[in-house]
Amino acid sequence: MRALPILIIIFSMAIPLNSCRKKETKSDMNILYLHHSTGGVIWQGNKSSIVTRAIRKASPGLAEALGGKAVIPALFDEYNKENGKDYLIREMNFPKASPYGWNNYPYDYYNIWVRNQGNQAYKEEPTLEMLTRDYQVIIFKHCYPVSSIKADQDSADINSDYKSLANYKLQYNALRDKLLEFPETKFIVWTGAVQTKARLTEEEALRSREFFNWVKEEWDQVNDNIYLWDFYTLETEGELYLKDEYATSPEDSHPNYVFARKAADLLFNRIIDVIEKNGNTTTLTGEKK
Repeated sequence: MRALPILIIIFSMAIPLNSCRKKETKSDMNILYLHHSTGGVIWQGNKSSIVTRAIRKASPGLAEALGGKAVIPALFDEYNKENGKDYLIREMNFPKASPYGWNNYPYDYYNIWVRNQGNQAYKEEPTLEMLTRDYQVIIFKHCYPVSSIKADQDSADINSDYKSLANYKLQYNALRDKLLEFPETKFIVWTGAVQTKARLTEEEALRSREFFNWVKEEWDQVNDNIYLWDFYTLETEGELYLKDEYATSPEDSHPNYVFARKAADLLFNRIIDVIEKNGNTTTLTGEKK
């Protein structure tokens, strides 16, 4: 019973500490990492206790003060010290569970950033017009249900949240056009997370591979401000599904922390390369050439 008051005290401390964190001095290179749970696992990069994970969700600053610093920001701290840089990376759950809803699929980025573009937040979620004022690099991704791609309907509908290849492609093309409106900001887009064989039909898995290959081979263009990090290839290693040995369990398609530690290093490599060399010295998965 004594643990409950302690947790109450910890969480009461979270609000002021988190507020202080938002007042950090900006650097010359401000990086924003938009994510949900899968992205959170990669950001963390190592195993942490349930209490630490809960505290981090309420207040990343408090979690770090308690010795639970995540791998991605720790890698930036080390790089900054060794190379005389001042790169600052921040994470953000996007979109939030309320009021928009815990959905970050192609439709949702299109809906917030294209369909409801402008200088006002949409359902409390910042638009690109707002984000690009503060960040020189923006990283975004989809959670693994993005791979639950259904058969196309009779006609494609860019304004539909139905997960199909046709709808995804329309939404991604509109997103690319929108991202290109902000040439001073670099965008790093993950190829989508995929699910384990136990959680995905073969038809859905084949459609997922088709979509992510289309993103790499057709949607992505050279010499612009949009870059890829090929998370899909890291998870599947050329197969159709998230490999069971990389998953939390065959029934849970979140990556495990052994995989996350490796992926965190590769993502860090890719981010630095995009900032300093326009992505020319790493592969799409983040290996150094």
